[in-house]
Amino acid sequence: MAQITIFTPTYNRSNLLKRLYESLLLQDFKDFEWIIVDDGSTDGTQDIVSSLILGHGNMQDGFPIRYFKKENGGKHTAINLGVKYAEGELFFIADSDDFLPKDSLQIVHEEWSKIKHDDTFLGVCGIDADLNGKIIGSGLPKDYIDCHAWDLSPIYKVTGDLKEVFRTDVLRLFPFPEIKGEKFCPEVLVWFRMARNYKMRFFNRIIYIADYQQNGITSSITRLRMNSPIGSMLTYSELVYYPIPFKDKLRNAINYWRFRFCLTTKDKAGISSNEVDIPKISWRWYFLAPIGYLMCLKDKRNL
Repeated sequence: MAQITIFTPTYNRSNLLKRLYESLLLQDFKDFEWIIVDDGSTDGTQDIVSSLILGHGNMQDGFPIRYFKKENGGKHTAINLGVKYAEGELFFIADSDDFLPKDSLQIVHEEWSKIKHDDTFLGVCGIDADLNGKIIGSGLPKDYIDCHAWDLSPIYKVTGDLKEVFRTDVLRLFPFPEIKGEKFCPEVLVWFRMARNYKMRFFNRIIYIADYQQNGITSSITRLRMNSPIGSMLTYSELVYYPIPFKDKLRNAINYWRFRFCLTTKDKAGISSNEVDIPKISWRWYFLAPIGYLMCLKDKRNL
């Protein structure tokens, strides 16, 4: 069994997969597997992956590559499938448009080895950098921080993007909800659910290079949430109950209403067929509904 599963969810990124693959070939640490879940690509991704696997098979010290193709359902459903088949102790999500520095997995291995016997830890988390190697955000104020995910920003003033590497066994206990008709669910929903029971080891070393694409998830986040109002509402209805600053609770409550007003009759029918309730929020946040409604109108105008 590999120590690390590198998991790549991909959708119409055939032109970028080879860059990620080449970065995996250069890794100093070799005890890993690569799982690719193709979320219904139509750009020849399957052919590209097949050619990579064919060439890869001739390498003496090559890592295992496994490829799965599924009907398009969104990144969160691809993660669920990847976790199901992962054989690694750790689960490292590497998006198809990004790549890893050559010492990335060696760093993850070293940092995980320091805490792996402590069951209170969910995993380890390093720093993201851009294509020029510049840290995206503030970085950490010290070499290591052990805390729950929601404490990092308000207590330690950390901003920017981080790369979590999770225990696979814990991820299996917290699957993403798969809601009929929706193709997006914020990852923070599951990350914070896990953080109720586990802390994370954060370290101040770069392990990931992020290359944001113009048509990627990050660039279209509002539209995705509008088209998946149930998952969005579920996320924001839970976030208000975590021990986070009051201003963040306010923002999450407003966002709940913002996407609540995107809920259509069709969406409500989907809720019924999924046998789930409409996500609710405490009455104390009802006064923010008008602000959420105005934001919803603005979002619709900007589409």
